[in-house]
Order: sequence, then structure tokens, then C-alpha cells
Amino acid sequence: MANTKQKPTIILDNGTIAPCQEPVVVSASRSTDIPAFYCDWFFHRLKVGYSAWTNPFNGVRMYVSYAKTRFIVFWSKNPRPLLEHLDELKERGINCYIQYSLNDYEDEKLEKGVRPLAERIETFKLLVEQLGLGSVIWRFDPLMLTDDIDIDKLLKKIENIGDQLKGYTEKLVFSFADIALYRKVKSNLEINGIPYHEWTTEQMEEFADKLSIMNIERGWNYLLATCGEKIDIHKYGIEHNRCIDGDLIARLAWEDKELMDFMKIKVEDIPTPSLFGESELPNGAIQLPNNHYFISKHKKDAGQRQYCQCMTAKDIGEYNTCPHLCEYCYANTSKEIAIANWKKHQNNLYAETITGK
Repeated sequence: MANTKQKPTIILDNGTIAPCQEPVVVSASRSTDIPAFYCDWFFHRLKVGYSAWTNPFNGVRMYVSYAKTRFIVFWSKNPRPLLEHLDELKERGINCYIQYSLNDYEDEKLEKGVRPLAERIETFKLLVEQLGLGSVIWRFDPLMLTDDIDIDKLLKKIENIGDQLKGYTEKLVFSFADIALYRKVKSNLEINGIPYHEWTTEQMEEFADKLSIMNIERGWNYLLATCGEKIDIHKYGIEHNRCIDGDLIARLAWEDKELMDFMKIKVEDIPTPSLFGESELPNGAIQLPNNHYFISKHKKDAGQRQYCQCMTAKDIGEYNTCPHLCEYCYANTSKEIAIANWKKHQNNLYAETITGK
């Protein structure tokens, strides 16, 4: 029997009808910093109901409808512009959390385009006050080694930020800069004259050990996790991260029945306590407020990198569009191309695509 299910369509700005994707979970974005530079564009497109996205592998233009979107994972080095739009998300019944890359390379000038560190820490706290603990995740990512930055210096930088974020985050996510594996990163560092060093396994182990001790001694008790790393450092209490995390999404949005149904998560009542005053929860149970729990249903997106644990989500960003212009950038082929695309955006702020087309 033929499949009679109709593919979704969207009415475009010019009145024509086009096929589209209808993601429930949106990633905004691994490819560029939407909150920092394209926040107004994104929320305009959310109101319109769709945006366009260009496939980086074949150049094909595709359309993304937000008709069914229930959750957004934001990625940013400066998510402060989101503060003006969080109420709009609530009005639309859309929940979110933020992967916040809060690094300190000010002295080394590896991130010349980011805001001052003190301001970024303030932004982190303001977002937590709006969204709640657990909704803003601290990333120190990537961990760079250079002639001027060794392991102990990195740890001092992390210590400074970690002390200031105590009580504002549950987790610290990091990755070791795998420069040889990423052509753009290697090229950008060499063009920009950065005397980088590759991490050795021994250095990774040393860093993990010292970070784990620091986490305990300073009373942070953060959940420590690596992003997309092959190395297994569980013995230091460091796990493999899930940046787009089905369990975290369920923790934050468990009252959204439509989203829970999509994720095949059933929210249950915690059983009545036994005679000994304890409730027995099944294996894999994650406790929720108001005496509820759910069983983890997180599934890895098979289309992601081997060591990426993210669940499936639709990323709506485009490469070569981030004006932060970090020296080690993996998303920009060159600063010149990124600036040119940023200017195209500024000439057509609310176009279907980020690049003003």
C-alpha cells in the first residue's frame, strides 16, 4: 500500500508554498551564535512561523517550520540579548536551555570579539534568575594549550569563573581542542599566528585529575562532562556529555504533555512510601518536582559524530556567519567571509535566512 501521508508545507513570504521540516526540538545553533548576533532575526522568524536554512554539504535551500516546536537549545558566548525575548517564548509555550560558552582567553586575545568576562558572568546570573537553575549550562570550551597557556593556567581561569558561578550552575562541560581533526581550526590558528599545542592523553588525564580535585575542594560539586571526546575519564568523576540532552529537556519541560508524548516519556507519580518511609523508584528513574518521576528515554542522534551523545534536533544556523571571530573558530572558514555574510544580514535583517537571502 502506498504511503498517503502528506509531507508538511509552509507558505513563504512571497506567497508560494514549499515543503518544510517541522522540528519539535530546535538547536540554535552549533554553527553560529544566534543569541549574540541574530536574536531579533530569529524571534521575527519564529513569529512568521518559519526560516530557511542552506544545507552546508550540497547548498540546497530548505525550510524549517516552527509550528510544532516545543523546545529550543540555544548555544552562545553572549546570550544577553535573549533576556528581552524569554517572555515571548513562554507565551508561545516553548521551553529552552542555554549552552553558554564562558571562557577566559582575554589576556591571550583568542576571543577578541566577545564581551568582557565580568559582563558575561553577570549575564549568566541574570539568565539563571529568569530561567532557573539547570537551564544555563557552563561550558569552558575549547580548552586551548599554547606557548602562553599551560594546564595550570587553564585551571586558574576555570577556578576564577567556577567560584563566581557557584550556586548558578549544575554542570561544567569542556572539550580538549582537537586541532588536527578540524581543518578549519588548524587553518585559522595558523593564519592568525597562534602557537598552539595538541593535547596528549597524559595531559588530558592530568587536567581531569586536577579539575576533579578542584571541584571537590572548592565545594562546587558541579557535574563534570566532556563534549564529543573519545577519552574515558570516568575514574575522575567526569562523564561524556549530552549537549542536546533528552533527560534535561524532560526535567525542564515535564509539564508539556505534547513534548513528552513526542519524546515517548511518561510522567509517573512517585509510589506511596513503604513502612520504612522510603519510596522505591525503578531503575533509570529521574525525580521531578511535586512527587513525580520519569524513566530516561534519551537516544543518541545517529547522524552526529561518533562520540557525540546529543539527541536528534534540527540545527537552524549556518557556518561562516559568526562575527565573534575567535582565533580558533571551527565554524568560520575565514574572518573575511564571516564579516561579509554579517554585512549581508545587516542589509536585510529579517530575511528568510541568516545571510539576508
